[in-house]
Amino acid sequence: MKMHGLGNDFVVVDARACDLNITATMVKGIGDRHFGVGFDQLAVINNGNGDAHLTFYNADGSVSAACGNATRCIARYLMNESGADHLHLTTDRGDLVAKDAGNGLTAINMGQPQLQWDEIPLAHEMDTLELPIDGAPTATGMGNPHCTFFVPDVAAIDLAQFGPTIEHHPLFPMRTNVQIAQIVGPDHIRMRVWERGVGITWASGSSSCATGVAAARRGLTGRDVRIDLDGGTLHVSWREDGVWMTGPTMHVFSGTLTPDFLMGLT
Repeated sequence: MKMHGLGNDFVVVDARACDLNITATMVKGIGDRHFGVGFDQLAVINNGNGDAHLTFYNADGSVSAACGNATRCIARYLMNESGADHLHLTTDRGDLVAKDAGNGLTAINMGQPQLQWDEIPLAHEMDTLELPIDGAPTATGMGNPHCTFFVPDVAAIDLAQFGPTIEHHPLFPMRTNVQIAQIVGPDHIRMRVWERGVGITWASGSSSCATGVAAARRGLTGRDVRIDLDGGTLHVSWREDGVWMTGPTMHVFSGTLTPDFLMGLT
């Protein structure tokens, strides 16, 4: 299935009825936007202890423990399938709760943020609120690492040049997602995203959660914020039970990968 959340697009494979051997070569082949289908992340639905277990891959074939927008898309698909209005999903990040937020919106509790240097992880002990990098960004873990820069104007940053330099910064041994964020108001942020292993994306759920947490920690906003991304708007709420993210999803089409195509990926 092809799905997207605010233009952050995914190929989703429902493997609950079969065993799949997903390889990095296969992920990269399907993810190629000219020779394959194209996606920011590939997600696989498997049976699990909850309603389903989700596994995520970046476009470069690497594994990611979390993908907020893909989780919302899959949650909507599973709720439509079962008629349930809430789900218990498991991921490498941990257990996540999803619910129908009404008006076609889907909400996910992404769990508590990881704020300690060794949880994110960083290369050595330091204050995660202001890193020793030009611009003094904030580091946050949401099951994957994030580095958030607060800037006066996101349009003034060449993200295509800036993003990869931070993704591969030596302070981040597992690389990092990069956000540039502009505070519009006490409950309003404009943000752009460079995702590790992918590049510039129109939106990112886990990045939105990380930015909402970072802005609240720095006293720039409250804990409930609207985040405007290139592809649309998400709402992030950092509560006692975790970071909730709410927004729209879209199931674009369902299809079949041909044997000829798959044979070329082995």
